[in-house]
Amino acid sequence: MGAPTVSEHLLVFLLPDLGEGLTEAELVSWLVAEGDTIVVDQPVAEVETAKSVVEVPSPFAGTVATLHGQPGEVLDVGAPFLSVRPEGTAAPSSAPTAVGQASAMLREDAGVPTQATRSNDQPPVASEGSGNVLIGYGTPGGLTGGRTRPRKGASARSVETPVLTADAAAVSPPAVPASGRAPLCVSPLVRRLARDHGVRLEDVRGSGEKGLILRRDIEQAIAAGAGPSVSSSVTDEPVAENATRAADPVPATDSRSGLTVLERTPLRGVRRTIADAMTRSRREIPEATVWVDVDVTALVELREGMKRSTPDTVPGILAFVARFVVAGLARFPELNSRIATGDDGAQEFVRVEGVNLGIAAQTERGLVVPSVRRADTMSARELDREIRRLAALAREGKATPSDLSSGTFTLNNYGVFGVDGSAAIINYPESAILGLGRIIDRPWVVDGQLAVRKVTELTLAFDHRVCDGGTAGGFLRFVADAMENPGGMLADL
Repeated sequence: MGAPTVSEHLLVFLLPDLGEGLTEAELVSWLVAEGDTIVVDQPVAEVETAKSVVEVPSPFAGTVATLHGQPGEVLDVGAPFLSVRPEGTAAPSSAPTAVGQASAMLREDAGVPTQATRSNDQPPVASEGSGNVLIGYGTPGGLTGGRTRPRKGASARSVETPVLTADAAAVSPPAVPASGRAPLCVSPLVRRLARDHGVRLEDVRGSGEKGLILRRDIEQAIAAGAGPSVSSSVTDEPVAENATRAADPVPATDSRSGLTVLERTPLRGVRRTIADAMTRSRREIPEATVWVDVDVTALVELREGMKRSTPDTVPGILAFVARFVVAGLARFPELNSRIATGDDGAQEFVRVEGVNLGIAAQTERGLVVPSVRRADTMSARELDREIRRLAALAREGKATPSDLSSGTFTLNNYGVFGVDGSAAIINYPESAILGLGRIIDRPWVVDGQLAVRKVTELTLAFDHRVCDGGTAGGFLRFVADAMENPGGMLADL
């Protein structure tokens, strides 16, 4: 049995694993339109994961046949993302209408079309890829499209599927599992509609074939006011899809306060990641906090003197503090370790060579922590350049998942918000976070005399499992002494 001809097939690009075990991504925008001609590795869309906003390049060259999804939709990894007609392939006369109708119906009700499996004697029809890798996947090299590590329960990344015809709209939905539970719908539209209105898919009885959950089932659950549990109110009788749209929306009332609900925003992306990490940190880490006021007059004067001689290359205060932190971690390595669970379920200390220093950065998408890799090998000037570069990437949403999840210790400059101190939450699974408050003029006793000095506050939150207060206090005092006497410390670094 020979390989199918190019004219009979589309190349379907499945949404790739974007790294760090993420299972879904929100489609931000398409960078191409149906009918556009694209080349291998050309960015075709921007998607937002729980870590960052990334551009997704196409592993195929040809003409865009179908864009599977609308901006704002949350798409599952492994779901059809982009269909491409190979170069030199003419589209069948009925293809545009049929493809549009079929894909619209499938996205509305069933989710995604069934992918044709590839037999051993049917190699893929695809252009050679560059082999470049972006956040966990690469374009195909030669005739081997997709990833080398198969995803559990999912089809290959790039597969062939016949061009859809009008009959494709009758694709059978997944069968009911042996457990008897109705299958969860895979349509991003239906899942998002349920999520936005607090409807649990597990509690909805689908009215589609073999119990498939359709959009009208969710709308019926919303109209019934069933909220999180609708299994007892949803029936098998179909409901017109425009029934709830015709009714005037009734403002919802908050059950706790009795006030009108103005908006419900799904917790996803970076905000969901932050919430999960902070909750896990509070739940699993027995943290303790120590703090100290520091006279940084000498450090401020040192920097001002450097600015007069070399104004364009003077590191910021944060870079100097980062250099002192790295030196402190070399003396107190317990704070640069973490506790992990081994394969046998036993807890163990994990220590690594070097320091990846996380720098907390506030962005429009939330608080993220890109890390300076091997900060222990850098000077204050090098740290300053890298901190500025990573902060710019974070604000633009271009920091990679690896940038945001590889830190071993975090430094947080919350003084930029005009506050003196903070009981910070440890950036799980790290063991400590050092906070730097604002630098202000305060009365200070110097050599028995009252003087006005530049003073800041350092706050260290640490995992009490990895060390005791003596170690934490020793590290904090080391950094404070270096900031109070920067000339002597820098001479030894």
